[in-house]
Amino acid sequence: MEVTTKTAEQLRLTAEEFELIKQKLGRTPNFNELCAFSGMWSEHCSYKNSIKWLKTLPREGGRMLVKAGEENAGLMDIGDGLGVVFKIESHNHPSAIEPFQGAATGVGGIHRDIFTMGARPIAALNSLRFGNLEEDKTQHLLSGVVHGIGHYGNCFGVPTVGGEIYFDDCYHTNPLVNAMSVGIVKAGETVSATALGKGNPVMFVGSATGKDGIGGASFASADITADSAQDLPAVQVGDPFQEKKLLEACLEVIQTGAVVGMQDMGAAGIICSTAEMSAKGEVGMRIDLDKVPTRQSNMKTWELLLSESQERMLLVATKGREEEVIKVFTKWDLPCSVIGEVTDDGILNFYMQGELEASLPAYELVLGGGAPQYEREYSEPKYFSEIKKFNPESIIVPEDLRAIAEKIVQLPSVASKRWVYNQYDSMVGTNNISTNSPTDAPLVIVKGTTKALAVTTDCNSRYVFADPYVGTMIAVSEAARNIVCSGAQPLGVTNCLNFGNPYDPEVYYQFVQAIKGMGDACRKFDTPVTGGNVSFYNQNPDGPVYPTPTIGMVGLLEDVANKMTLDFKEEGDIIVLIGNSTNDINSSQYLSKVCGVEYSPAPHFDLEEEFALQQKIADLIKDMVVESAHDVSEGGLFITLLESGFHRNLGFDVLAADYNIRKDAQWFGEKQSRVVISVKAENLSKLKKTLGNYPYEELGVVTSGSVEVDGMEWGVIREWKAKYDTALENYLSKEEAGSALSSI
Repeated sequence: MEVTTKTAEQLRLTAEEFELIKQKLGRTPNFNELCAFSGMWSEHCSYKNSIKWLKTLPREGGRMLVKAGEENAGLMDIGDGLGVVFKIESHNHPSAIEPFQGAATGVGGIHRDIFTMGARPIAALNSLRFGNLEEDKTQHLLSGVVHGIGHYGNCFGVPTVGGEIYFDDCYHTNPLVNAMSVGIVKAGETVSATALGKGNPVMFVGSATGKDGIGGASFASADITADSAQDLPAVQVGDPFQEKKLLEACLEVIQTGAVVGMQDMGAAGIICSTAEMSAKGEVGMRIDLDKVPTRQSNMKTWELLLSESQERMLLVATKGREEEVIKVFTKWDLPCSVIGEVTDDGILNFYMQGELEASLPAYELVLGGGAPQYEREYSEPKYFSEIKKFNPESIIVPEDLRAIAEKIVQLPSVASKRWVYNQYDSMVGTNNISTNSPTDAPLVIVKGTTKALAVTTDCNSRYVFADPYVGTMIAVSEAARNIVCSGAQPLGVTNCLNFGNPYDPEVYYQFVQAIKGMGDACRKFDTPVTGGNVSFYNQNPDGPVYPTPTIGMVGLLEDVANKMTLDFKEEGDIIVLIGNSTNDINSSQYLSKVCGVEYSPAPHFDLEEEFALQQKIADLIKDMVVESAHDVSEGGLFITLLESGFHRNLGFDVLAADYNIRKDAQWFGEKQSRVVISVKAENLSKLKKTLGNYPYEELGVVTSGSVEVDGMEWGVIREWKAKYDTALENYLSKEEAGSALSSI
């Protein structure tokens, strides 16, 4: 068929990009070649609208063992000859169309990024966003996504140890499904996604290829519209049992020493893995596509190139050792075949039945190579004028604060996510030590050592919407704060940058300011950005989602005996707020969901104040002064106190220390850089000595179960816990809730 500008535009390439392709090839591409460029130059694969800004993030330093973006995931040194491998990615568009498979294959894909480097995944996390929970569509999406995550993770055998879920109207059509995986690898056993050695065999391993997932990368690089359901074939279909076999086979084949390089076939399938491995090794490949195992007959060249069928790997082996590799995969009952060889000319030549179907320079296809890079125009969003108009004095302080607290504790974004996490296996593998001993950041032990990893995902997108620069600094800071409150030291960051259409100057402003905020915060905490994912086009005809730069962070606890939990321990312990409160209700759940104020500034935040707070908390935990530590976040101080009491059914008797602060700000405001700790009475003087001049407030004492606030009885902790635990399922329809709870 004749390939024209119209053909290119149908494949989501611009007319200018079509001309650039012709220039790079020195000729007009055929249809197969144009399809390859369409996948590789899609936003999802090329980061063409983001890479220039991503390069401004701190990408080296700390304990990093590979530079950011060099491999499928970040790799950092944790001592004892071990490294931690971690990454977070999105599967938003597929989950919007088919929530179960969209979420399930998102989990499968991120785990493959970990074990393709030779690491064994030991923990999974997620970050989810949905619309109004009272709507049937949201309940359908939530149920499907949670079922998909639980199904794949539980069957694959990696515990889901943590995550976050928010509900806001802007995510009604376009939910966000971000999945993170964390693994452990021994020094010297990592594998690079690099092709080397002329004549070395290129091998296909894993599940046979089908037509599912074709065009997935391009599908992820366009807005969600009323017609998006027609793209349903672009959603992949996963098989967690097949992936479990693939995991074990890949880790076993690495031990043979026959593997030169390996990469999973994720977005854009075979064309992506062959191009990226070749470009990195400055080589080419000859590939016979008719040798690729298929589960559907008569697949066309472009279909084979772009299929995103799950549970597949591309592997380059040492010539002459093919049988060693095949033997391992045969043992695990997995397809494995030689489909080509490495060449030294930098060209990817794809054949079908001996006929050359596509000839492409690998370098010109890939991110960081010949893929285009753009810097879009940006301008301050018009809604900022509404934010600047907000006057907190327009909000009258309620007389019945307890009634307000009862509303807040049952808000979907605040209340317990028990309905969700009870569907996940959090204990498989026996690494998770936070299930029965709650910590601000989940802790997973590193077997064979005294160490544990603290892992978390964080982003309050309402803060980022209010101020992209400050809101993203808060996201990084909260992740670090959670890790520090658990007794660990932050190591590094992976990110999942969820934004609207980059061609919208206001959306691109949000993106640029978020990157600047992330960079400044990561430099302050010495947490380099090891890699991640950019997901643009998260928007529908009503507009973009809130800017959501999700932060995945990993920290190291050298001795698990020194972990810190968030729960109050004994009646009579003193409750202290580290950090100072301010007259601040900005962007709080109280202001937005109870008072109905959509536009307000981000909560008070100062990066230097936050850094000093975390140092003080680390010192207090190191000196074994405190009994518990829990940071103040969504819902404010009162919710933090409740969550500290729930685990042991202990209450609290607290009194506001500063009467210049309005009561709703005191108990429900979300001013940052605050941590609630409890301390034995006999350690109070030691606490004050360690704090020095750092601000703190003595709030009150832990009780046997009663809850008293400012001298008024607010019931007992068990009543508050019942409201908190059942709120989410009470929002759901009986059918949705019943189907999930039956598995609890």
